[in-house]
Amino acid sequence: MEEQKLVSIITPLYNGERFLSQTIESVLNQTYPCWEMLIVNDGSTDNSEQIANSYAQKDNRIKVYSQENAGSAAARNNGIRRASGRYIALLDADDLWEADFLEKQLRLLQDKDCQLVYSAYKRIDENNKEILQPFVPPVCIDYKQLLKTCYIAPVTALYDTGKYGKVYLNEDFKSLRDDYVYWLEIVKKCGKAYGNQELLSSYRIVGNSVSRSKRKVIVPQYKVYRKVVGLNVVASLYYLCQWAVRGVIKYSK
Repeated sequence: MEEQKLVSIITPLYNGERFLSQTIESVLNQTYPCWEMLIVNDGSTDNSEQIANSYAQKDNRIKVYSQENAGSAAARNNGIRRASGRYIALLDADDLWEADFLEKQLRLLQDKDCQLVYSAYKRIDENNKEILQPFVPPVCIDYKQLLKTCYIAPVTALYDTGKYGKVYLNEDFKSLRDDYVYWLEIVKKCGKAYGNQELLSSYRIVGNSVSRSKRKVIVPQYKVYRKVVGLNVVASLYYLCQWAVRGVIKYSK
């Protein structure tokens, strides 16, 4: 397995026994075979780790690691540090890929000669039923556009480390806005990211998931603008309003 062709799939795992098998199966079904899946058990108290280990015993491309509970950012960083591939994908333990996800996203990276790509995605519930309309992001975004709203769901993205090396998540955010800060840092380095208009993945929304509960993430979002991006109060409030309005629209249809 050549390192330059290898995709490292990073999956943080916390009490994900209900959906984990489906997620792993969606990886096993990929038409692109050159991947490794690094599942990082973040202190689960259910049978998540046993399920992950059962798959690892059958396919040596799947590797399972454990840590004390520290949040998704720490779990993702644990996986990224261990990753051997040139390409990094963040796949949560309840989300799904279409069988041609890796193949088509790698092709887009090559066609655009870029470092980060994302895609349109379905939104599904705990029974795999589509809810809301599919989210179709812009074909291209820059840093300023990304400040206004997060067009990139982790399940849709693929990052090429070839030019800028590995990028790690900010663990201060634990499991709130950590992926958003990650995309901001990458896009700031590379200038632009490109979106595939095809529905290549499914993002699962279960009950009051963190990303839908805007009240929980208002303060962390403001912290991103002030502490990470370095904006003044006025600019931070401007972008916070942009984010809030676009978020309402995003989850209203």
